[in-house]
Amino acid sequence: MQFPTTRMRRLRKNAKIRDIVRETKLQKEDLIYPIYFKEELKDMEKEEISSLPGEFRYSLDAGVEFAKQLEEKGLKSIIVFGIPKEETKDEIATPDYSATGIVQKAIRKLKKETNLVVISDVCLCQYTSHGHCGMIVENEDTDDGIEILNDESLPIIAKVALSHAQAGADIVAPSDMMDGRVNAIRETLDENGFYNVMIMSYSAKYASAFYEPFRVAACSSPHAGDRKSYQMDPANAVEAIRECELDVIEGCDFLMVKPALPYLDVVRMVRDEFMLPLVAYNVSGEYAMLMAAIEKGFLTERAILESLLSIKRAGADLIITNFAPYILLNELI
Repeated sequence: MQFPTTRMRRLRKNAKIRDIVRETKLQKEDLIYPIYFKEELKDMEKEEISSLPGEFRYSLDAGVEFAKQLEEKGLKSIIVFGIPKEETKDEIATPDYSATGIVQKAIRKLKKETNLVVISDVCLCQYTSHGHCGMIVENEDTDDGIEILNDESLPIIAKVALSHAQAGADIVAPSDMMDGRVNAIRETLDENGFYNVMIMSYSAKYASAFYEPFRVAACSSPHAGDRKSYQMDPANAVEAIRECELDVIEGCDFLMVKPALPYLDVVRMVRDEFMLPLVAYNVSGEYAMLMAAIEKGFLTERAILESLLSIKRAGADLIITNFAPYILLNELI
């Protein structure tokens, strides 16, 4: 049938009708909030992040208190990032796997004082003196004169994940993009009795320009070179399927695509190929870009929900996003 018998506008005539026929819905449990704990901050201190309007680095007490507020509004899960004291960083990321590290302390406090699902970001860049996600050596044959060592980095990454599990993390999330790290973490967790700690792998993580505001927030920019030799080329999509397939074989429990909005085609490809829960990371640059446009008056706040809906529509089950507080505290969903 066609017009005038078929009238598509009948399904759009008012809010009640639009609500009941809506294909894609964003729910509170879909959101994961990335929170930044800074070791140097004490008591209820927090400091504004210049690159992320409305976002802060928190002391342990202040961060957990904010997490409680979000939990009361419906937040179900949180992913923890740590910022250690600058003078403690070294070439092998020692503060990253310390039982008294800032992330380990935050995990214990969150597990004690909230009912949130606690996810820990597992990487080395915030804790190494050179700012890379693995161990490095000089190599004249590389683009920037340094080589990030893959196999030598795996035991350290696995050690970090184990320290997070020992602190009480429900899920560990390796973001380093070293080959084989999911297998190394799974074996280490299982050998130490943490069979039920899940792995949320940053499976398809691209060498993206959209990470810059996060690097300011987490003080994690590399001091030399870039991450193009281990993070994915933005031009490649099929390669993402290979990366995800390997992580599935190695034993991950969740897959992730990062960033989200510039890679919605990849989100859809991964969704169509695999049955695991799929996470999309609505990264700092996506947040900062929209916030800047809203502050300038070029866009309205409606763009926030529309952008997150597009990520869900592409196939993501869960979204890591700095927009979580805005959405929950303003009861937009």
